[in-house]
Amino acid sequence: MSETKTQATLTFDFDAESLWMSLGQMSPQPMSRGKYGAQVGIERILSLLERESIPATFFVPGETARRHPDKVRAIVDAGHEIGHHGDVHEAPATLAIDEERKCMARGIEALVDVTGKRPNGYRSPSWDFSENTLGLLKEFEFEWDSSLMADDFRIYELEDAGGDGTGITELPVSYELDDAPYYLFAFMPVYLAGMSDPDKVLRIWESEYRGAAEISGLFNLTMHPQITGRYSRMQVLERLIKTIKDSGQAEFVTCSDAVSNLKSR
Repeated sequence: MSETKTQATLTFDFDAESLWMSLGQMSPQPMSRGKYGAQVGIERILSLLERESIPATFFVPGETARRHPDKVRAIVDAGHEIGHHGDVHEAPATLAIDEERKCMARGIEALVDVTGKRPNGYRSPSWDFSENTLGLLKEFEFEWDSSLMADDFRIYELEDAGGDGTGITELPVSYELDDAPYYLFAFMPVYLAGMSDPDKVLRIWESEYRGAAEISGLFNLTMHPQITGRYSRMQVLERLIKTIKDSGQAEFVTCSDAVSNLKSR
């Protein structure tokens, strides 16, 4: 099946409070938005995935694992994959190598403490690398990454500064297939308008899916429990899942499974 079908990966960045902590927004209001993702958004998402029998990949910062271990264990117990997403949602490009290495190690430690398993994959909290990130991914023996944008529907191998292959597979992301650019509202630290019409977002995501389906490639969707977890946006996700299932052209897989399936073609 996987030789010919589009690989549809539903991914969720379970930032919780760590998103706002990384932005220096630690008063009760922004922190409560992160808590909403852990208390409400995760429950709605896990319920929908169970009803639809869909495996997914959740990228979890170390801080989220420490604050919400029961929620992270619930994700694993439901059969989903956990990926590394920093320690406290820090931007790697702002860190010196020793600090970045420490954050990567602390994130791994927190995930292993809660889940008993090391993550295979990594997603930068800022969708960006420092000049050291790629070397650190090799140092910590990650198999794949999902942070960069050099393709849309095809996986590719990351290369080092000299153009040599690293053995690390990239599952490309895009702002078009991320809920935050459409929905996230904030006054600080910068003004974000957000609040897009959910039907508009659905049309864009369905169109992008058709592009992936044309080449039986990768449809890699990024969502956040504190954003997509709102009721109206969950309806969009449910309708998108129906569109994908009704097409008969895709299978829903974790990121690790997508890498295995697409590399074997």
